[in-house]
Parts: sequence; structure tokens; C-alpha cells
Amino acid sequence: MNGFDDRFLTRNGLTARRLAVLLLHHEPDTRLPRVRDLAQELHVGNGTVQAGLRLLESAGAIETQARGHLGTFLVASDRAILWRLSGLGTLLAAMPLPYSRRYEGLATGLRAAFEQAGAPFAITFMRGATARIGALLEGKVDLVVLSRLAADQLVEEHSVKLIADLGPATYVGAHGLLLRRGATVHDHGLRVAVDHSSRDQVLLAEKAFAGRSDIEWVEASYMQLRDLFAHARADATVWNVDEVQGRLGEELADVLPLGDEVTRELALRNSSAAIVGRANSAAAFQAVREALDLSLITALQSEVLRGERIPSY
Repeated sequence: MNGFDDRFLTRNGLTARRLAVLLLHHEPDTRLPRVRDLAQELHVGNGTVQAGLRLLESAGAIETQARGHLGTFLVASDRAILWRLSGLGTLLAAMPLPYSRRYEGLATGLRAAFEQAGAPFAITFMRGATARIGALLEGKVDLVVLSRLAADQLVEEHSVKLIADLGPATYVGAHGLLLRRGATVHDHGLRVAVDHSSRDQVLLAEKAFAGRSDIEWVEASYMQLRDLFAHARADATVWNVDEVQGRLGEELADVLPLGDEVTRELALRNSSAAIVGRANSAAAFQAVREALDLSLITALQSEVLRGERIPSY
């Protein structure tokens, strides 16, 4: 359907648009709910539902087939048309700055998967999980991409829902303990860099240096680490290795593995990318969850990481 069709402003048309939201959840060759069940759910008459379904068929959004006592089946659907008619609009997702191949691959995979699902999709890039969470809660974006670690905390604290978990190494490859050359982890008064715009980084740093009352915390972003280490203004940090590759020379820092079991478990949850959306957009996000091909996202991300695909987002 191209352009504006004023048939969808009538009573039957408005029902058709509400039906479009429901039909986003149905795969082709599946039996549709009975007309009277749809009518009851939408609080309209049976005839209005039938007229709405005919409108969707005439718009090219769906194709149905009556199969006798088996009921009516959805033979085919155009998710892009259904989404447009549903009025759910373009989904805007906030994700980290694409400074690494891993994030470029993630953005590439997300765009391709949303396009395949027929959902209009746009990306805005924001540094720091705190900024992205704020944008979600203020209604400025519909979705945010975070680590699973940050996502779990967000779901506990606010009315948001986890849409998808993409699995280990989709958000970061690994975290490491970065130590300035000449410093040791046991030095008294060790100055540890933290970035309070990143919940993950602060939590991991606090876990890695738990029990150390002598620690001096230094506020910093990954972009400042080179200067801080070069001028001996910070001695250590826990950081996403993807972020610091190429920024810290071997003469400035050693990268050590993280320590105890708790920290390793946190680092594993931190490595998984999660998609989170507001709970009051349940209809849109249920449709996204059911239509989104997560394997496509991770496959394209892997291709970008291996240099087999040019990032496109």
C-alpha cells in the first residue's frame, strides 16, 4: 500500500488497524482466531471484524484462506504493510557509539534483522548506558541496547521489558584489568579509573577491587585513559578490551585477566548484548520479539568482526 488510504479512518478501517497489530504475531500458514473471538477482544461486532479483514486483504497486507471446519488460515502477510497500518511507527533504538568493530557489527545486524521483520527502524548512538537508559525512560527512544548485566538491573528498577538477549561476546569481547606500567595491583593507594556513565564498568571495577579501603577512584572515560596512564594520574582500571585496543600502547599498560569467580561471572553477563524496551509499548515489542531473527544479528556481526562484511547501519 502506497500513500495514504482514507478507508482506514472509518470505523472498519480503525478496526483493520487494530487487527494489523494482532496479525503481526501470526506466521503464514497458521490458523487465525475465530471472528467472534477477535470481535470480543476488540470490543466490536463480528461484521466489523470481517470488514476489517477484507480491508487488510485489499491493501495487500494479508492473504487468507477458508479451510472448512479447520477455520481460516493466514496464507501470507506483508509485515511492512501490517506494521505501517498498525500505527506503531518507526522504532528508534539507542546503542553505544560504534567505535569498535563489534558495535559496528551489532548495528549492522540489528538494522538487517529489523528490516527483515518489516519494522521501520532507526539507530541513535549514545555514549554511556546511563544516558541511554535516561533516553528510554523519558520516551525519547523506544529501545536501548545494553549489556545483559545493565539490562537486568534496569528491568528490576523500572517498568521496562527485556526484548532479547543476543548471547556472549555480542556486546563486548572481554574485560580485562588494565595496569599502568610501573604500577602493581598491590600498590597502596592504587588510583583506579571509573566511568560513572557506565554502570557495567563501575560495577566490575568495584568487584575487582572489593575489600580495598585504600583505593582512590579517578573519574575518567576510556578516551582519557592514555593520557592518565602516560602522566601517571591513574594506575589501573577494569575496562572493555574492545574500547582500549589501539588507544593504549604496550609501553603504557599491561592487560591482565580478571580475578575471582564472581567477577568472571559478571564479566560473562556483561559481554552479552540485550535489547530493552518500555513496558507500555507491549504490542510493538511483542511483535518485534516474535519476528526478530536473532541468529541473523549475530551472524552479520560475526561477518563484520572477521572483515567479511562492510558495516552498514
